[in-house]
Amino acid sequence: MAGPKFGSFKGEKGESAAAAGAAAQRRDPYEVLGVGRNATEQEIKSAFRRMALKYHPDKNADDPVASEKFQEATFSYNILSDPDKRRQYDSSGFEAIEADGQELELDLSSLNTVNTVFAALFSKLGVPIKTTVSATVLEEALNGSVEISQLQLGKSVCRKVEKQTAHFYSVDITDKEAKMGLVCRVHSTAKSKFKLLYFEPEDNGGLSLALQEDSAKTEKVTSAGMFFLGFPVYRFEQNNSAAAAKDPDSAFFKRLDGFQPCEVNELKAGTHYFAVYGDNFFKSASYTIEVVCAEPFSAEKERLRSVEAKIIAKRSELSKFESEYREVLAKFTEMTSRYAQEMQTIDELLKERNTIHASYTNNPTLQRSSSSSKGKSPSKGSKSEDDQTVKKEKKSKSQPMEEGSRSDDEATKNKKEKKPKDRIRRKKWFNIHLKVDKRRPC
Repeated sequence: MAGPKFGSFKGEKGESAAAAGAAAQRRDPYEVLGVGRNATEQEIKSAFRRMALKYHPDKNADDPVASEKFQEATFSYNILSDPDKRRQYDSSGFEAIEADGQELELDLSSLNTVNTVFAALFSKLGVPIKTTVSATVLEEALNGSVEISQLQLGKSVCRKVEKQTAHFYSVDITDKEAKMGLVCRVHSTAKSKFKLLYFEPEDNGGLSLALQEDSAKTEKVTSAGMFFLGFPVYRFEQNNSAAAAKDPDSAFFKRLDGFQPCEVNELKAGTHYFAVYGDNFFKSASYTIEVVCAEPFSAEKERLRSVEAKIIAKRSELSKFESEYREVLAKFTEMTSRYAQEMQTIDELLKERNTIHASYTNNPTLQRSSSSSKGKSPSKGSKSEDDQTVKKEKKSKSQPMEEGSRSDDEATKNKKEKKPKDRIRRKKWFNIHLKVDKRRPC
């Protein structure tokens, strides 16, 4: 993937000025790699390998010219190795690629400690940073100086690979096994990051990189796989998460664009070479690798063929659906805006209507209420008049209440005056001694 150079870190103004200067001095990627515009993927890969091995910083530590050539070759390869970016460049040049917000891809072995720390922090924050296989590993493989372990079909091997190093394996298959198909899978824990590589033998006895699969996280497992089943099997590259956050709709319609066919569909009888490359920034990765023959998995083979055919059909449907969706979305946005405008207009008209209705009266109080509904505040004079009216009404109401209260007080006083006499009479009455003749019958 195309991206900015991952060298010394400067301020934002310095970076923008440097980027503008670099854009003006960029050369044609085809010219940089020395290939024609009709070059195949394999020709582009071979040209990049030659330049990467020649100008890699490990071999040219104190040569700034070689470092610039290596970065230029990497940048050019990132464009031409991706079908979408190559098509964008062929049609609109560098501007189309830079406007798309490309992911950063770099060789960790070419970075110093500070830049590696920054790259690791960006990765932790969710910035998608793609990494390439160390040129040192590729050179050792091309020179035939790597250690290769024999791997048996159907038997898994568990090991731990250090960062920016690789474990190489060889597998021997027969004509029947090659015809039935071969599958190589590697899985690890969720926090591990690695690459599964497939190498082809060269005439000089060395190995050249032919296929590469980055590990992908699925729940608690990180895995990568290569499927050589005799029919086109696709690899799926995730879209840029940062771009998806900015425009979720575009990310949805481009989601299946990363579904690309693998360059190799089947293997011939003989010896084949795989490798597991440690792609973590600072730590090693524990993994399990297994190569199996696809003969016992005939049902899975047909299901995979069917599902991938449906995905390809769905990708073509999405391109048609996107135009329909955009048209309907624009219409919906227009209708929503109109809805809000109509609602506001209706509310204003009804409010004005109510104000006009309330103005048809000679009653000052209603007029004042109608004027207050128009948003006018009442005058001080009107407030004082209202207060005086209310006070008069309260006073007139209080007068009869006061008279009633006076009569009640007088009655109470009379009662208080009479109470002692009553008490005395009662006492006299209770003190009367009645003489009863017990002998007289009742």
